[in-house]
Amino acid sequence: MLIAADALPDLPIRAVLKEVTAALAGAGAAVLVAPPGTGKTTLVPLALAGAAPTAKVVVAEPRRVAARAAARRMAALLGEQVGERVGYTVRGDRRVSARTRVEVVTTGVLVRRLHRDPELAGTAVVILDECHERHLDSDLALAFLIEVRAALRPDLHVLATSATAESQRLAEVLGDAPVVEAQAALYPVEVHWSPPPQPITPPHGLRVDPKLLDHVATTIRRALAGGDGDVLAFLPGAREIETVATRLRGIDAEIVPLHGRQSGSTQDAALRPSPVRRVVLATAVAESSLTVPGVRAVVDAGLSRVPRMDHSRGLGALVTVPVSRASATQRAGRAGREAPGRVYRCWSQARHDRLPAQPEPEIAAADLTGFALNLAEWGHPDGTGLSLPDPPPTGAMQVATATLRALGATDTDGRITARGRALADAGLHPRLARALLDGATTIGARRAAEVVALLDADRTADDLAAAWRRARTDRDPAWRTEVRRLTSAIPNSSDGGREWLADDLAAGLIVGLAYPERVAKVREQGGRAYLMAGGTAADLTGGSGLAGTTWLAIADADRAPGARTARIRSAAPLDEATAREAAATLLESGTEIGWLDGDVVARRTERLGAITLVERRIDKPDPARLRAALLDGLRREGLTLLTWSRAATELRERLAFAHAALGPPWPAVDDESLLKSLEDWLPLGQSRRRADLARIDVAGALRRLLPWSVAGRLDDIAPERLPVPSGSQVRVDYTDPAAPVLAVKVQEAFGWREAPRLADGRIPVLLHLLSPAGRPVAVTRDLASFWSTGYPQVRAELRGRYPRHPWPEDPTTAPPTRRLNPRTR
Repeated sequence: MLIAADALPDLPIRAVLKEVTAALAGAGAAVLVAPPGTGKTTLVPLALAGAAPTAKVVVAEPRRVAARAAARRMAALLGEQVGERVGYTVRGDRRVSARTRVEVVTTGVLVRRLHRDPELAGTAVVILDECHERHLDSDLALAFLIEVRAALRPDLHVLATSATAESQRLAEVLGDAPVVEAQAALYPVEVHWSPPPQPITPPHGLRVDPKLLDHVATTIRRALAGGDGDVLAFLPGAREIETVATRLRGIDAEIVPLHGRQSGSTQDAALRPSPVRRVVLATAVAESSLTVPGVRAVVDAGLSRVPRMDHSRGLGALVTVPVSRASATQRAGRAGREAPGRVYRCWSQARHDRLPAQPEPEIAAADLTGFALNLAEWGHPDGTGLSLPDPPPTGAMQVATATLRALGATDTDGRITARGRALADAGLHPRLARALLDGATTIGARRAAEVVALLDADRTADDLAAAWRRARTDRDPAWRTEVRRLTSAIPNSSDGGREWLADDLAAGLIVGLAYPERVAKVREQGGRAYLMAGGTAADLTGGSGLAGTTWLAIADADRAPGARTARIRSAAPLDEATAREAAATLLESGTEIGWLDGDVVARRTERLGAITLVERRIDKPDPARLRAALLDGLRREGLTLLTWSRAATELRERLAFAHAALGPPWPAVDDESLLKSLEDWLPLGQSRRRADLARIDVAGALRRLLPWSVAGRLDDIAPERLPVPSGSQVRVDYTDPAAPVLAVKVQEAFGWREAPRLADGRIPVLLHLLSPAGRPVAVTRDLASFWSTGYPQVRAELRGRYPRHPWPEDPTTAPPTRRLNPRTR
């Protein structure tokens, strides 16, 4: 037994330890719901290790700082140093021994361990802590462990813990596992609603309104004055921590930052008791799984930073979002761990009620490339058959699997390749692993590891090469530790390669190898606007020292919703030769003959994705491809590219009437039909460009649409002109194919008893009877009715105005005429 039960701290979890042990013994898997401060992270592993005297208990935490803190706390309860009966393993740091019975690891380490040793030999229990946070590695570890229990180790016990009551889904995934609940935290926490006194601009990308940070600093001062103890303030990122720390200069307390970019020793120091009063400025690393000693007040800015992926453009970034109600409860609980506490929420209660209940699962919006590689390595390339809490989004998985194939990590069936296993073993995102392994052979192992360590830690700046030089002189232990780890991960690592390649180009090469679609070329010499090889436009921010650089490898960029271009946040300069090398998979050369920007283009090109490198005109292009390009242009831009003379327009209208009146075989000549049948009727001859289309005889071309069986009957079915009683030949207007119009003066229609008919007598023309001035006085198809009822009124109105024109009382018997009456003296 590691420790006697009565020697454990008197925390609420003690009341359910026997129930947890019994649930695991009976079902093999269980869910433990325990709010912050109940002791689930430290007491449960010790109790379970005591129940399994010869096997190991593995505890998986979502964050490195929480893993180290939990191990340290359990070791202290045993009166030992970390690495004896309680140890930990996080990326780049391991403290275990042959005596270790409880090992705390990160979920990422657990996933890699499962790949190497699916049976987890020697392990009796795996505890997945903080499952409610729904990180990708947590989801993977849960799914893998369920399959291990089913196929290899039915004796392996799995306990999933959650600080929220959203436990039913976890229990279902674990096969309707029993749920054990512990009581709430020991001490009450008083809530103070503290919204800013003025409107705050919502967060956008990584930007947080400075007025909110001013208000957070003011609220921290209020919290210090409102009681004793330390203050823990939650902010979205390291940049905001630095800003608020500046605002707090001069306060009577030590300011302690706590975030993921710090070294392990710096993080651990923030979690030790201090003899002086402190203000701990922390990101979400302090949200759960650990206790910050001495804290009596929490100030919550109400923001969280989460990964988002723009899959259509290949842009992944962290974005700032409002915190969920569950996370706000978690944060508030930090104030009630050791005594009654206070939480100051920098928003209103009304806004709190509108917050999402739970944080969004990472699988819903993050880059799934690493996730997909883990699935392929496990043998389930698309996740089918695994007990994942939520299925991965289809579109995101398609992008991820396509990326893996492009990296050579998987084959066409989605199975992992030897290269894929090497990428996975690097313990990095697959893109960064590719840059590390391939870049090491080019610029040397250590230089490649140094740049990748910067990229992986998100320690990039506007000019990545300059950030690399600063990192070398800052002697940051966290960065140096990661560089050593990455260097050792490179097979046959050495510092060979092109050591002479300048740092700027070396940094750009590594970025380009990781993100070849983000290799970019300036659009206008000396400008800030760039085009990425992937086709996305991007701009440097004002004042960037990289402005005017011809080629860039973009390490980080984001695009606001609705924005036309992305914003470049970090990049390294390149030259064309290095750009070609970095994005070699996107190099394409060939012949282009097609319709582009309103005309036919015939050229030989070399492209780097969307970036044109070389372009030369082709003097004698393939006639068939020219014809296809012209037809494509017509279909894109329409028949207005042709010259529609009066003869062509009128012929088209006559054909449209014949088709409307009689149907096939008379051809349809609407735009859609003509565009579909261009090959059948439009003779392109020697046409090479847009201007040649305007010279085509469209009227002659349209006649090619007429089948031989009806070609000779067009003048009968739809004559251009019709004879009228006066002897005139009057043009028929076919503008409306349903109602052809014949416009004739009243005097020329005398003697006509009915309107003429077209289309073999089926369609009467619509007569527009005109005054002597050519203005319509009547519109009719029923001429007899007009003569009897309409004409007398027209005669009465117009004969005084036009006395020299005949206005007989009976127009049906009067002679038609085009002439005037003789003048009378």
